[in-house]
Amino acid sequence: MRILIVGGTRFVGVYLTQLLVQQGHEVVLFNRGNRPVPVAGVEQITGDRTNAPQLQEKLAQENFDAIFDNNGRELSDTQPLAEIFQNRVQHFIYMSSAGVYLKSDLLPHVEGDAVDPKSRHRGKQETEAYLQQAGIPFTSIRPTYIYGPRNYNDLEAWFFDRIVRDRPIPIPGNGLHITQLGHVQDLARAMTKVLGNPQAIGQIYNVSGDRFVTFDGLARACAVAAGKSPDKIKIVHYEPKKFDFGKRKTFPLRIQHFFASIEKAIAQLNWKPEYDLISGLKDSFQNDYLASGRDKAEIDFSVDEEILHSL
Repeated sequence: MRILIVGGTRFVGVYLTQLLVQQGHEVVLFNRGNRPVPVAGVEQITGDRTNAPQLQEKLAQENFDAIFDNNGRELSDTQPLAEIFQNRVQHFIYMSSAGVYLKSDLLPHVEGDAVDPKSRHRGKQETEAYLQQAGIPFTSIRPTYIYGPRNYNDLEAWFFDRIVRDRPIPIPGNGLHITQLGHVQDLARAMTKVLGNPQAIGQIYNVSGDRFVTFDGLARACAVAAGKSPDKIKIVHYEPKKFDFGKRKTFPLRIQHFFASIEKAIAQLNWKPEYDLISGLKDSFQNDYLASGRDKAEIDFSVDEEILHSL
């Protein structure tokens, strides 16, 4: 297949590009050209996806069998792209988010659950609805938290920063909120599995790891991955409502239960996660955290100190 990836040079896009090339596909990237292509020789078309006339100019004469839209956040990001290839593409794969789900007493989230109209991911649910209504042969992928090497969000690294420096780990609440992480390599594999799968057309899939973990459990898992005893780390719980942090980020996860069933993806995509949480965190710690030298970097712990001082 000739495949367009919008993005392709950061995190998920790097893994996806590498896998598709390994599988023999002709891959073309469309992005601003600020980063090198992840595979030598892959064609790159530079442009700004938020500039609809430029998108038309750069892509209207191109033909693709499939498109991966990895970084569309709002409907206005994706609609111009979809309109260019209306009736001209076999498959349009959209990167959504499990963050679209409305908070519920019934968990895990499944693909038919209600979505939150006030979610910060509202643009993604609007895009899914548009793709469906427009009759575009789409598949939507809804990850929970993505982790692994090249992660540009402070998720596992937030825990590693404190663990390698033998600092207390301030965790909001009682540490028993349940969450879910999925390794980026497993996510990219799932994305490739929808190609050529007619059952995936018009479907939404949750994609993540196959186990759930508490906040405290995640801290202990990160300790194991970093070669530390999980019994020797110091976890400190605090009530976040007692603080006014403004826009400062204090913790990398939603302070709520947040996890989704991946049974539909397993059943329909001939896919299952290869990484368990510990092996995935070890991969991230060794091949990203240590490899980048972050264990020796200067880290701002001022928010931690504010929390710890109050306790």
